[in-house]
Amino acid sequence: MRLSLLCSVLLLLSFHHLVFPITCNGSQVDNLYKLIKARKSQNPPHTEFWDGLDDDAGKFLPEYVGPQDGLMQADKIDALPGQPKGVDFDQYSGYVTVDPKAGRALFYYFVESSQNSATKPLLLWLNGEVTRKSIYAGPGCSSLGYGAMEELGPFRVHGNGKTLYLNPYAWNKVANVIFLESPAGVGFSYSNTSADYSNVGDKSTAKDSYTFLLNWLERFPQYKNRDFFITGESYAGHYVPQLAYTILIKNKITNQTLINLKGIAIGNAWIDDNTGILGIYDYFWTHALNSDDTNAGIHRYCDFNTGNFSSKCEQYQGRGNEEVGELNIYNIYAPLCNGSAPNSGSSGSVKNFDPCSDQYVNTYLNLAKVQTALHAINTKWEACSYSFLGWKDGPTTILPIIKWLTSSGVSLWIYSGDTDARVPVTSSRYAIKKLKLPVSTDWRPWYSGDEVGGYVIGYKGVTFTTVREAGHTVPSYQPERALTMISSFLQGKLPPPS
Repeated sequence: MRLSLLCSVLLLLSFHHLVFPITCNGSQVDNLYKLIKARKSQNPPHTEFWDGLDDDAGKFLPEYVGPQDGLMQADKIDALPGQPKGVDFDQYSGYVTVDPKAGRALFYYFVESSQNSATKPLLLWLNGEVTRKSIYAGPGCSSLGYGAMEELGPFRVHGNGKTLYLNPYAWNKVANVIFLESPAGVGFSYSNTSADYSNVGDKSTAKDSYTFLLNWLERFPQYKNRDFFITGESYAGHYVPQLAYTILIKNKITNQTLINLKGIAIGNAWIDDNTGILGIYDYFWTHALNSDDTNAGIHRYCDFNTGNFSSKCEQYQGRGNEEVGELNIYNIYAPLCNGSAPNSGSSGSVKNFDPCSDQYVNTYLNLAKVQTALHAINTKWEACSYSFLGWKDGPTTILPIIKWLTSSGVSLWIYSGDTDARVPVTSSRYAIKKLKLPVSTDWRPWYSGDEVGGYVIGYKGVTFTTVREAGHTVPSYQPERALTMISSFLQGKLPPPS
């Protein structure tokens, strides 16, 4: 169950004053403010170009690539417990070692395309939400629990927490999809070295994800030359561009295409702290969640260029949070998880996203027979990790690396569900504006079925699209429109104009 806005406010206030820790058993990005505050209060703002390839022992060290013979077949899933009849695609899951000395291994779930898998591209999905139980903050939510089981994967979990039903708008209709639980400590991924949980950050996450891909492609050699795309949401606004940069630089260093990266797409992505915060409060105001006086006070007393927030600024921000009240901050028009919420998990429909889906997924992935079928270690699976002791090196902005990627030849999309108030469409628009890119295609609607699916504008090097009536986890709320959008992205064209 996702936290209420009130809990997010308490977390923000507790971190700002550092008086006592607030414990909130939530998920996704409820503690996003805590990460922002940590970066501003404990470390000098890090706004220069992110270079995750630097290493104390020397630059560009070779990655570990271990023997993979026979592991692909060992990872094949016969059938997931409770899956429906008529499954027409192969599934795999298991561990890929990224550091044998530390005993660090990442867990993945892979679904081949249900249609012509041999010709379809390879797509990696990363969840990167921010959550913490203590005053420390850092990303750490599961791509298996969210991406695969609640968003774009082939199955959703029934309300009984024991059986699955098909998602007719799963992204493996158009791609072969890897869901990676990263970094170690998230979901089923682990390390035998406890220090790995206190020395984790953007750089180590990018390095491990890259090492995972090199080893995974050895395990699945038929995908080595396949067109490759990276997608993700929320704090994956850091993960995805950083991994793309790592891949492109490594290809250049080795003078060979180790990974055939073609494009990246990030949804409701946290990419710039200062415009991100401003975008949240302007979204509140433009959607009648804040008063005129509160919005005016925030603009008057908060310096979003430098990120220096006075006590008066904090006062108005606190008032803005209180004015919103108790609602689903991830989709302001959706119900909370309570007795009156629609229960699509019981009806077996993906049309109305069930706000209690987190609970069903948690129950399902903690069944012993499910963990056995997934080739996972028998453990208590959690949607988000609480094992990290801090997040070491998250920059306050990803815009310099996005700017670098715009000239790389790689397709770059930023998309936003327009009913999300946590990382809203206004935050994305403000961040893109800072890039100062010329417009190449004017703003227009795009269609999915017979309805407007959203709106799109093309810039030189970046495509920005909205998804109408979608929340923070876009495919959860609008699966058909999300499939239309990602299909266009993979085909290298804008979403359909009619």
